[in-house]
Amino acid sequence: MSFASLAMYVSPPPIAEATHLFWEALSKRIRGLGVDAPDSLDDDIRYDEAWVRPDLFFGQTCGYPYVQHLRGKVQLVASPVYGLAGCDGPLKCSFIIVNADSTIASVEDLRGTRAAINEPGSNSGYNLFRHFIAPHAIDGRFFSLVLETGGHRESIDAVTRGEADVAAIDCITFSNTLRFDPERVAGVRVLAKTAKGPGLPFITAASTPAKDLVILRRALAETIADPNLVAVCDTLSLRSISLLGDTEYERLAELDRQAARHGYPAIA
Repeated sequence: MSFASLAMYVSPPPIAEATHLFWEALSKRIRGLGVDAPDSLDDDIRYDEAWVRPDLFFGQTCGYPYVQHLRGKVQLVASPVYGLAGCDGPLKCSFIIVNADSTIASVEDLRGTRAAINEPGSNSGYNLFRHFIAPHAIDGRFFSLVLETGGHRESIDAVTRGEADVAAIDCITFSNTLRFDPERVAGVRVLAKTAKGPGLPFITAASTPAKDLVILRRALAETIADPNLVAVCDTLSLRSISLLGDTEYERLAELDRQAARHGYPAIA
């Protein structure tokens, strides 16, 4: 049996609820088009474990791990287009945040401060952040401390509590938190925006037949356009899909290489 996992944007609770409702509608449409699909999402499989499982029917990954090690192991289905601040079609940026009471006013003011990252494999919390800082680093250093928090919300909390001075937060996560959990971001402010790159693509296993991939794309587009799902898609701020390929996602690998050329291969 195959499984489906959509574990990248699952908070605050209204987002999680809408994601499950969206999958119920999408899987029903897929089955109506003649392809068997799981009735419900599997919430027990860790998000990054799902990416490499050969029985993955439908999932969503981060673009940075895709270009790092998932190419050839999964197939790109489509890239979602979200109607949120920081998004430009299927492209998105990260917001560089600092404490709301901080006097930091520029990138140079961040030199020697403490940075929070969610994890080194993240595009929004690490790759875009590193690219943003790289031109300002000296001998591969910029920050006095780098704290790994394990998640974007935890990075927001670390900046709010004063445990870190700066973090890069995925614009979709930040906007969803602002909409549904505003108190969580009340203690931070946006200092700057990073470069934009392709957002988190929907994926399927490498073994998924080409004819099924066509149906997945059709079902996605039709589900998002379904008038009966306006409320669900509005909660998710999901507007449409875009069919991006390896060429577009290579942009994220190039940001990695640009940082390395600046002598800043890792956030430090």
